[in-house]
Amino acid sequence: GKKMRPDAVIKYPDERNVIIDSKVSLNAYEKMNSFESSEEKAQLITLHIGSIKRHIDDLSRKRYDHISESLDFTIMFIPIEPAFLVAVQHDQNLWNYAYARHVILVSPTNLIAFLKLISDLWKRDNLSQNALKISEAGAKLYDKLVGFVDNLEKVGKNMDLAQKSYSDAFSQLYTGRGNLIKRAEDLKNMGLQNKINK
Repeated sequence: GKKMRPDAVIKYPDERNVIIDSKVSLNAYEKMNSFESSEEKAQLITLHIGSIKRHIDDLSRKRYDHISESLDFTIMFIPIEPAFLVAVQHDQNLWNYAYARHVILVSPTNLIAFLKLISDLWKRDNLSQNALKISEAGAKLYDKLVGFVDNLEKVGKNMDLAQKSYSDAFSQLYTGRGNLIKRAEDLKNMGLQNKINK
């Protein structure tokens, strides 16, 4: 298919893009300014609105917003402020018509404000996502700490058990009442001969 070439791509941080198209025909609007008759002007306003709607439909079919990391809408820039105002004043549903087709109509007076709004919304989205990531990381860290403490308690219990087993065994062998070493010495004193002494 034909390569899509928008008129402008505004690049934001994090490789996010806003696509701007300004190829709408304003021929009917320009002709309207040459006529005095209100009837002729009304006909040209209808043609002007029709031209804008056709371009909206064309942009909707192109779907520039499918370009990776771009806004979900294409900005349709009408470079002459009165041409924008005449269209939206005479067709109050025009902006909604465009919006439903993933196209946003802007004029010279609101373009910069709209781009700033997009930037602010993306910043808030990033902050919200970062807060969510911090919360998730904190929950995982807490789970790890709880697991570590549980394991440490098990190690402590096993060490205590090992120490008790060692103390019991040492008591049976040497320090306790009736221990094995004492009994062996008693047998020796009674005349038991071991192999070494033979």
